[in-house]
Amino acid sequence: MPSVSDMAEDSEQYNENQHSTYSHDQNETAEIEIKDITKLGHKKTSPKEFDLCKVLGQGSFGKVFLVRKNVGDDCGTFYAMKVLRKATLKVRDRIRTKMERDILAQISHPFIVKLHYAFQTEGKLYLILDFLRGGDLFARLSKEVMFTEEDVKFYLAELALALDHLHGLGIIYRDLKPENILLDSEGHVALTDFGLSKESLDDERAYSFCGTVEYMAPEVVNRKGHSTAADWWSFGVLMFEMLTGTLPFQGQNRRETMNQILRAKLGMPQFLSPEAQSLLRALFKRNPQNRLGSSSRGIDEIKKQQFFATIDFEKLYKREIQPPFKPAVTRADDAFYFDSEFTSKTPKDSPGVPPSAAAHELFRGFSFVAPQVYEAADKNHLTVTKSPKIYGVSAIKPTAILEEYELKEDLGVGSFSICKRCIHKATRQEYAVK
Repeated sequence: MPSVSDMAEDSEQYNENQHSTYSHDQNETAEIEIKDITKLGHKKTSPKEFDLCKVLGQGSFGKVFLVRKNVGDDCGTFYAMKVLRKATLKVRDRIRTKMERDILAQISHPFIVKLHYAFQTEGKLYLILDFLRGGDLFARLSKEVMFTEEDVKFYLAELALALDHLHGLGIIYRDLKPENILLDSEGHVALTDFGLSKESLDDERAYSFCGTVEYMAPEVVNRKGHSTAADWWSFGVLMFEMLTGTLPFQGQNRRETMNQILRAKLGMPQFLSPEAQSLLRALFKRNPQNRLGSSSRGIDEIKKQQFFATIDFEKLYKREIQPPFKPAVTRADDAFYFDSEFTSKTPKDSPGVPPSAAAHELFRGFSFVAPQVYEAADKNHLTVTKSPKIYGVSAIKPTAILEEYELKEDLGVGSFSICKRCIHKATRQEYAVK
């Protein structure tokens, strides 16, 4: 069961209350115009709108609760509520939490967990997510030790579609492991925990040392810079673990494990099918440029592997293929697949200690309500206006720009507008704003 500290950390990109699409040409600044949908008279969500039902997880920064909405069009709906104490978050973790919220707010995919609300109090941050009753893949793998190739094929195919969606948005996931893969009530996967994710603009590479060491790609271990190809190495580690019940590279300690990742020969179990062995060898290329999935063809290379020959990816995306395992859940609030160490506790959201002024400033604009919530409300109260768009930052309110960004020199002047360079105060990421 992933802890709260595992479940909340790093990424970049914003989206306030709606979906939008954008494109980015390599080495160019893209100018995009979007429509900003604002609901007149809309009130921000608060903790009072959610009844605490059970504790699903707990970590050093806070807790994850099973909650039930008690007002609104989604009254009676069960969600997972992640609660983080601002005062206990280090500066790095504060930024990662804010960025996790930003990535989740922008993503809509059948195999990625959905963010429904985000809000804050003086001392705490709240993320309201899908409650996925099947628990995590780690729990199932722990009980069964290893899966059949047919089971693995299904889970990997859904995860490949999820990773491809993230990569298409310029996001490196960086923390693929069984604990971060949840199962819904039907048995489909949902990728969660975007705390270590990172936006990578086409020709850029990330250099931070992050993730769970056993799943790290060699280029992450040696800090030579990594791209989306690092996720496909982790994809291979996950595949190996599900098929064999063991990890491909694991030493007696962290240092030995890293040395094995960089230098050890892969011990390929001969009971695996030739198709599975072929895919694993293609994923475990230490040179990321030679690794399967790293070229411009991306997921198409994965789909064409013989291992996935029986998978109809179009039907899979539409959730028309039956999962190999369906969780035995009957009630909407069924938490059978979550650790009883937590679910047996009395749910209580204790008061939070107010953070420093700097921490409070970082979380300006944290509140979020998912588009589907607006769509379910009275559509007669929607007005459409146009607002500026910053590349990689979706639907920023104009009044919030100067609070979160430093405006720099002019990049261009037109008849009706000026394009300026700006820097996000928290992350120091550069953008162009019109």
